[in-house]
Amino acid sequence: MKEAEVRRLWAANLLRVFSVILTAVVPAFFWDGFTVLGTHLVWLCICSVCVSTLSIILHLVLTPNVTPKRSSFAHKISRFLKCCVYFFMSCILFHAIIVLYGAPLIESVTETFLFAVLLSTFTSLQCLCTLGPNIQAWIRVFSKNGAVSIWESSLQITTMCSILGAWFGAFPIPLDWDRPWQASICIFIVWPISCSLGATFGFMAGLIIAPLWIHWNRKRLTYKSR
Repeated sequence: MKEAEVRRLWAANLLRVFSVILTAVVPAFFWDGFTVLGTHLVWLCICSVCVSTLSIILHLVLTPNVTPKRSSFAHKISRFLKCCVYFFMSCILFHAIIVLYGAPLIESVTETFLFAVLLSTFTSLQCLCTLGPNIQAWIRVFSKNGAVSIWESSLQITTMCSILGAWFGAFPIPLDWDRPWQASICIFIVWPISCSLGATFGFMAGLIIAPLWIHWNRKRLTYKSR
């Protein structure tokens, strides 16, 4: 394992963390009344777009040069279209799963779908950038000992942290919030604020935890090509 590659992973992950933080701060300078909680759906859109754009840029910068055949224009177009289809299918799948877990089926459709887009950005889009539209590679990476690089190990950790964060974020929703002293924090149970914030904090935590875990376990991590 090369230290230079670990440093590149650190840089890429920290850039993603800062991009999420900036989505909560920068829009307030241009939009009066903008807050993550008060204009939550707008923030969901901004965060999804910014993280997606940065992830794609980092993929283009950090990915090694491919063979001439794979770098052909036709191959790039085909790969791009497949990635778009996979991402859209991921959004639909997450939307369906969220509804099955108790989200409103008809009411708050926009809120639920934007939350699904955010989850797809934190998980499926990262898989597409790292592994491409290859379901077999996705299955391999998320199987036991399936990662063959530090990037795939980081992908495992950030994906799991994002999903767990969204799951833990749902815990406050069914609680009793009718006491007067709880009035100031009742906004957190408005769908899907607690879940989307949980997913976001989980994603950022995973981005920090992944390089640390790889660094601490670098002596026993032996990646082999498959």
